[in-house]
Amino acid sequence: MSTTRQHPPGDLGREPEGAGVGAHADAGPGADAGPGASSDGSAGPGERQWRTLSLRQVSGVVPTARDFARTALQEWGWLPASTADRRAAAEDVLLVVSELVTNACLHAEGPDELRIGRTPKALRVEVVDGGAGQPAPRTPHRAGRPGGHGMFIVQRLCLDWGVARVPGEPGKTVWAELAAPA
Repeated sequence: MSTTRQHPPGDLGREPEGAGVGAHADAGPGADAGPGASSDGSAGPGERQWRTLSLRQVSGVVPTARDFARTALQEWGWLPASTADRRAAAEDVLLVVSELVTNACLHAEGPDELRIGRTPKALRVEVVDGGAGQPAPRTPHRAGRPGGHGMFIVQRLCLDWGVARVPGEPGKTVWAELAAPA
């Protein structure tokens, strides 16, 4: 799993300026998904759709992020799941959201934003924070010890994950990609 690739396999990297996440701050169906939430409902077949949630100064940030992700999965037809495989795929997404948001809380003074983007083949979770650290799975992984399993779990569940930074700007975006259910 790469932690440095700018645009991972599946090409779910950031949209050009004026498109994607930055272009839908006030628009789209699903913008009523909660306080600070927005979405882009204009994507056509095969195009990326995004849901974005501001997490600045939100109390109960992890459950809020999970609820937001669950709503996005419902809007995109992942939930309610019709098979055990589809249910497991949705649960994996919710677990990855929890782990990335928790890591931002523990290691980066909290998350600023959660973004979830999807195409027919993959789903991308992004957590933006102001931290300077570099997330990495702990090695060696010690399954019997409490704590320190977050990035190991992300690495095991995802197709790929990594960190994106904007040169000269503080903070980072930690992203992870999961396969869409068959």
